[in-house]
Amino acid sequence: MVERVDSGTATTADGADAAHAVGVADAPEQGAPKRRSRWFVRGGSVWTRGRVLAGFAALTAFLLAFPRAVPNRPGHPGSLLEAFLPWLGLAVVPLLVLALLRRSATALLALLLPAAAWAYAFGGLLLPAPEPGPRDLVVVQHNVSDVNTDPAGTARALAGAGADLIALEELVPAALPVYEKALAPEFRFHEVRGTVGIWSKQPLSGTRVVDIRPAGIAEGWSRGLRTVVHTPYGEVAAYVVHLPSIRVGVSGLASARRDESAHLLGRAVAAETVAKVIVVGDLNGTVDDRGLSPLTSQLNVSERGFALSFPASLPLARIDQVMARSATVGRMRTLPATGSDHLPVAVRVALG
Repeated sequence: MVERVDSGTATTADGADAAHAVGVADAPEQGAPKRRSRWFVRGGSVWTRGRVLAGFAALTAFLLAFPRAVPNRPGHPGSLLEAFLPWLGLAVVPLLVLALLRRSATALLALLLPAAAWAYAFGGLLLPAPEPGPRDLVVVQHNVSDVNTDPAGTARALAGAGADLIALEELVPAALPVYEKALAPEFRFHEVRGTVGIWSKQPLSGTRVVDIRPAGIAEGWSRGLRTVVHTPYGEVAAYVVHLPSIRVGVSGLASARRDESAHLLGRAVAAETVAKVIVVGDLNGTVDDRGLSPLTSQLNVSERGFALSFPASLPLARIDQVMARSATVGRMRTLPATGSDHLPVAVRVALG
């Protein structure tokens, strides 16, 4: 029997409180998990999770900002990093995915560091080209490949690029007459030394070989020339060069001969008496590569355009370069593929 009392509280026949019984029924089941705040997930809060990811983000930013902190011997790991330095920014993508999966605010904020470092180092390359000036020379650089099966087609493509100067490397004897014939109508003046050559719409003089042979290479190896271009804006000393190739192996980057050749070229440029200088060629290195510092330390480089030129089938790096002294190198751009394993690059050099 249930007895109702004045307070409205019902009790069972054995004195149990009915209201208490109802409360027990409404309570959560025994052992049910407590509801967590949205600021906490398994393994800690959004601010304490993802510290390892944040560390990787900070390391990526450090390498982008200070690549020369990586030692360059043995195996030249520093030069290897610098050769592909812009691609290091892609590390942000997997780090971002992992940070989101981990729901880590710390890792997400840390990703701002490599993003800012990449923007500082390479963001300027994305900016538009400066307006053409009245004292510009259009320079085209191309390693035409010694196994190019269509030198005539390559020559026609280069002739139609609107250049004032064309620099070519890997000119083999069998293909040289083809280039000379195809380029002659537009470029009245040209000089070839060894496997490198220059074609110009303006007169050339004082052409000579530039010896950039590293130690141990046979005397017949000739990959450098120097000439003077008589432009309407004054004399320009032009160097066309092809530095030794580098190899990537299990031991790292084999670039010692390239570096030695760059040192010899840098010494020749430093001794050049003509005020304005243009260095054009396949340097087998990017402008970030410390192996080219004998050149980049004294010459201006392009600060606009990535112009990735090698390999032509999947361009990963710009190893075809145009540098200048007492002149400004404009935006670098690539031209359509030819029969070579390199893409041609073109740039305006402002002599004003």
